[in-house]
Amino acid sequence: MLDDFLVRAVLAGVGLVLATGPLGSFVVWRRMAYFGDATAHAAILGVALALATELPVGLGVLVVALAMAVTVSTLAAKGWAMDTTLGVLAHSALAVGLVAVSFLPGVRTDLSAWLFGDILAVSRMDLAFIWGGSALVVALMVWRWPALLTATLSEDLAHASGIRPDRERLVLTLALALVVAVALKIVGALLIAALLIIPAAAARGVARTPEAMALLASAVGAVAVGAGLWGSLTWDTPAGPSIIAAAAALFAGIALGGAFRRG
Repeated sequence: MLDDFLVRAVLAGVGLVLATGPLGSFVVWRRMAYFGDATAHAAILGVALALATELPVGLGVLVVALAMAVTVSTLAAKGWAMDTTLGVLAHSALAVGLVAVSFLPGVRTDLSAWLFGDILAVSRMDLAFIWGGSALVVALMVWRWPALLTATLSEDLAHASGIRPDRERLVLTLALALVVAVALKIVGALLIAALLIIPAAAARGVARTPEAMALLASAVGAVAVGAGLWGSLTWDTPAGPSIIAAAAALFAGIALGGAFRRG
């Protein structure tokens, strides 16, 4: 079954959205969209590092994404202006990564595959990495769910309950870095944040509980993966952007449906 590239693509996409659903919900609740962008843009620097050192690309991306996420969290805790800090770090990491790749001797790589993903080229090894990484993120979300929710709702309430908000923020940071490393092959560095935010934003319009929103966000993401791959094969469009376009169409449909019901 795994000899079919389309089956591998569907499995890769579904494996990824199992993690992006709950994590994306926290990104939406905490308004961390730009934070996700900064971590994702740093992925290109991780690609350059991996190619230069002949390490696995996923490992290089994970290391740099973690470094970026921890740096941003540390600066935020010190009171730095977040919009400016994220803007500087995100675009600097992307630019330095692109320049660094061009300096690597003997390396000829198609950067568009890293910028926009190439889900149709997912291998069996990639599938193992994607499902393994997503399983870790889901396990982390399940383990820390009550504490994460409390810290997201109110830091004062978290302190009163014996929960450290900074530790829960670090948990989300680590999960976000892992998802960036996992998602790079599927939707690329420029579209990872969209796969986190759009399905969660669509789910927020109809979900009645946080848990329902997380599950529904994964379901919306899975439908977007299927619809995007179908559209890509039907109209010969790039797969990664097609998945995000399908997610955007689902968001618009759910939002319009909600507005119609409210009259």
